[in-house]
Amino acid sequence: MMTASTSPKRHLFATALLCSSAIVPFTATVAQAQDTQASNRNNDEIIVTATRRETSVTDVPYNISAVSGTAIEKAQIFDDAELLRSVPGVGVIDRGARNSGTLNQVRIRGLSVDGNGLGDYAVSSVASVSTYLNETPIFGNFLLRDLDRVEVLRGPQGTLYGSGSLGGTIRYITRKPVLGEASGWASTSFSSVKGSESIGYSLDGMVNVPLGDKAALRVVGSFGDYPGITDYVNVYDLDANGIPVAPSGILAADASYGVVEDADTVEQWMGRATLLWEPSDEVDLTLMHIRQSDDVGGRRQSSFNVDGFGNAYGDNENGSIQLEPSTRDINSTSLEMNVDLGFATLTSSTSHYDHTGDSISENTGFYAQAGFLGFYYNYPRPMASAVRTYADEAIVQELRLVSNVGETFDYVVGGFYRKQQIESTQESYLRGFKQWWDTLLPGLAAVVSGDKDFDYRRIENFEEVAAFGEVTYHATDTIDLTIGARYFDNKSENDTFIDLPLYTGVFTPTNAFFETSEDDILFKGNLAWRYSDDAMIYATISEGYRRGGSNAVPLTGTFAEDPGWQIYGADNVVNYEVGTKGSKNGLTYDVSAFYIDWSDPQLNTATTNWGFFAVQNGSSARTYGIESSLDGYIGDNWHYNLGYAYVNAELSGDFFSPSNAVTPVAIDGARLPGAPEHMLNWALDYTGSINDDWDFFARLDGSYQSETRNGVGVSPTFNVPLDGFSLWNATTSFTRGNFTGSLWVKNIFNEKGVTGVFTEAYMGTSPAEGYFGNGNKEMISLPRMIGVTGSVGF
Repeated sequence: MMTASTSPKRHLFATALLCSSAIVPFTATVAQAQDTQASNRNNDEIIVTATRRETSVTDVPYNISAVSGTAIEKAQIFDDAELLRSVPGVGVIDRGARNSGTLNQVRIRGLSVDGNGLGDYAVSSVASVSTYLNETPIFGNFLLRDLDRVEVLRGPQGTLYGSGSLGGTIRYITRKPVLGEASGWASTSFSSVKGSESIGYSLDGMVNVPLGDKAALRVVGSFGDYPGITDYVNVYDLDANGIPVAPSGILAADASYGVVEDADTVEQWMGRATLLWEPSDEVDLTLMHIRQSDDVGGRRQSSFNVDGFGNAYGDNENGSIQLEPSTRDINSTSLEMNVDLGFATLTSSTSHYDHTGDSISENTGFYAQAGFLGFYYNYPRPMASAVRTYADEAIVQELRLVSNVGETFDYVVGGFYRKQQIESTQESYLRGFKQWWDTLLPGLAAVVSGDKDFDYRRIENFEEVAAFGEVTYHATDTIDLTIGARYFDNKSENDTFIDLPLYTGVFTPTNAFFETSEDDILFKGNLAWRYSDDAMIYATISEGYRRGGSNAVPLTGTFAEDPGWQIYGADNVVNYEVGTKGSKNGLTYDVSAFYIDWSDPQLNTATTNWGFFAVQNGSSARTYGIESSLDGYIGDNWHYNLGYAYVNAELSGDFFSPSNAVTPVAIDGARLPGAPEHMLNWALDYTGSINDDWDFFARLDGSYQSETRNGVGVSPTFNVPLDGFSLWNATTSFTRGNFTGSLWVKNIFNEKGVTGVFTEAYMGTSPAEGYFGNGNKEMISLPRMIGVTGSVGF
């Protein structure tokens, strides 16, 4: 009998085979028509290192996409959201620049159960998609400047890339210094965004300096200053102490409000220096340091409905009663060494990074809807500020040996070590409460200690040791079998502190400490058949995992929680995938089908009693779908690419809280959040010459995603539908010699493009309690932006 879990798997793979049988003769026919342009097209081939050895994208026996740095620059792509929307099957929760380094919100193959609204604070569990900067596992959300390429590996990459690569891995590969060449470029851009009153600009540059015959230095710099688009229309006027002004006296209920236009300003700068030394033909060393700083004035998020006075919100208006800035700084240093041993290449990668950030979040709407303002006697002019910080620091060492391609066997073996510390804090303040209390009840002033009503600190330490390897057996000239494994041993500890200090002596500050450890082995199997010189069919079974840890909640005392919250386990996936890919005369194609079983999915949430930030495990989920891409040329000048992905992502078991095994928080069959069922991307560009002096380039591209869900639970406070949308962009460039001038438009039709929401039920207005702002908000795409860029090389 066919079970419910295997039926979609078989149906999907049958569909993939039908698609393959249809697309292969089609691409062969088109490729024949393009034969005359073959020599020019082969120059566009991107070489990747996803398998830990250099190979073309079409020779990698699983689903991978790559975008060259040149393509990123020609299309005037400036941020990750736009870049990843151009890659088939990649979903993005676009939060804008604020807190952009806090949480990786990229989804591949639908593997996430976290709500789309996460991102205001750092979470314990790692993302379901791992990210790398060269060889360093780090989520930095760096500016996309002077990149060689971006590689997107779909499906779990546990054997080679370890924890967090459930849905896939994204690798940002920077350009290396060039020996014996003095060169560089400089670029400047000016832009205007619909809804903003000012002009934004950026300055970028690179210099490559040879240092003798065997060394070179490459330095990249970038600075951007962009005006905001969001008007904060319900902001309190504050006194010199940051307390809401009381026009009629502290005990009166009235307040003074103002409007801050274009509040979500963005100022970013990034610097990167890379030193390459090649002392001999067999040895090369690359030392790189990168630093980026962001200073953001507020959210690019719009409120809806009305404020407490009944005034409707317009476009790009936010109902927060206070500004919500954020800052962050990230530093990363890495040293990579390659030694050619003749029979294999030995690679050592050593890196250290330090990532810190802080923000202020409006929490008054949350307090109002949760009933907390009544606990504070509905004091006038309520203003709940959540002051949050995060820090992530790690030392990473990887050592691997990659054999030369042999007649019968190839191999990759290595070891990995990471020591990481993550810290997250939140201090919440009821601004003006102490002043109001002391005025109302001067004889009881000692009852209230100050404005701080919540104090939380979590410090986590993780240590991971792993050994990994893959062996490829060349069974024939056309059939390869790869077997891989990764053994890992993880240790973690969590030290958490919590206090509610507003009322003196009422609550006892509490510390909790807990240690956990885990070890396991992951496996991978891949079979590839190259049925012609330029095409293959492949099948893969691979495992991925995400490390577990401890929530370290107190089990006794004031803040006691259920013991079920104490720890959370690792979650893991098993991925089944078949596909076909090929390339001929400049035309490339890739079609794959996948089915993923997900056990014990991790959900970032909060504990039942006291709201500790915590992670819990669910039962199971499954996703399946089809991913396809086509890239080719029409004549000598026209180039196109098309991508489509279908993803069906659902829970396959009820989801229960650790403290309640009776009432599920999410039910079997619930769609996973942020996972569109249909995703499309497209691009058409033209390259030609105007005359002997001027070249011309024009590009039109876009993406579409169908409806998604904001959360996975049964509560309509979080789980609401989000409409599908499409975004269109255009670029036109003129080049003469070393100069290029470009005119570009992002989001041509000014689509709202909502990818997440804080609902009215979660953070809405409450005038009866003195809260006349509104904390609801939608995470919108950047409105239409028109810009010009000029660049010159030397």
